[in-house]
Amino acid sequence: MQTLLDVILPVFLVIGFGYVAVWRNLFPETGIDGVMRFTQNFAIPCLLFQAIAKIDLEASFDPGLLGSFYAGAAICFFLGIFGARAFFRREWEDCVAIGFCCLFSNSVLLGLPITERAYGADAMTGNFAIVALHSPFCYGIGITAMEITRNRGQSPVVMIRSVTRAMFRNALVLSIGAGFMVNLSGAGLPGVVDDALSLIARAALPAALFALGGVLFQYRPEGDLRAIAMVCAITLIVHPALMWIFGKASGVEGEFFRSGVLTAAMAPGFNAYIFANMYGRAKRVAASSVLIATGSSILSVWLWLELLAGT
Repeated sequence: MQTLLDVILPVFLVIGFGYVAVWRNLFPETGIDGVMRFTQNFAIPCLLFQAIAKIDLEASFDPGLLGSFYAGAAICFFLGIFGARAFFRREWEDCVAIGFCCLFSNSVLLGLPITERAYGADAMTGNFAIVALHSPFCYGIGITAMEITRNRGQSPVVMIRSVTRAMFRNALVLSIGAGFMVNLSGAGLPGVVDDALSLIARAALPAALFALGGVLFQYRPEGDLRAIAMVCAITLIVHPALMWIFGKASGVEGEFFRSGVLTAAMAPGFNAYIFANMYGRAKRVAASSVLIATGSSILSVWLWLELLAGT
């Protein structure tokens, strides 16, 4: 439990700093929008590009692990969509944004350090495989669903054009694709370019967390507590349970199995809010779900660690 506090508490302190800064008028709300644009369009894309350009894809690729993890993620995405529609009567665009919250686990900020502290740095190969495909898969399915929803009633050609345009205008998706191109080409990054990317990438997570704190002040969870509770239940309980079931059925074992279950057990990542903010839909649910599920994960991840210790 102390290990989890050591990992998660600093995250909450940065989020809280952003919240208090906006609350006490030490930082303007309009400034938060600027920080959000910086992280969404520049810093996080640099972080993703650099990470994917360097990862050893061959060593970390395991079809059983990836199939189990992403099958569970896709099921949770649709559970979030139809749950939001059936139980809370949200508009379909809101439902897709809420479904994305159920889809996008915090695989980097929480998944990597928790796995490292629990099992050591040599046990994270499976984590890196999941991270390499995480954003392309999640943004691919999320953007496709949102564009189809926004353009319902249009011809298939119009829908395909809208999806394609949205995908190739998204800085995160473009940076991931560019990272794969560099990785597969074997060309590598020039040292000066790599150093410049590192300078920007280092600002990505703290700036994003600070901005999230400011966003939470603007979008407090009044009136959305049931939707937030649904997101927390799906992300913290349903997804890791599905990964466990599918992983056992697929013969995933050892460190790959542990990495898959732990990553699936993470709270929604900050990208859940980025997606909601991108479309202006369900932003309060997304922002509050990130915060509340992250706090709740202190207990839920500890329980999953206990279950994994018994396997």
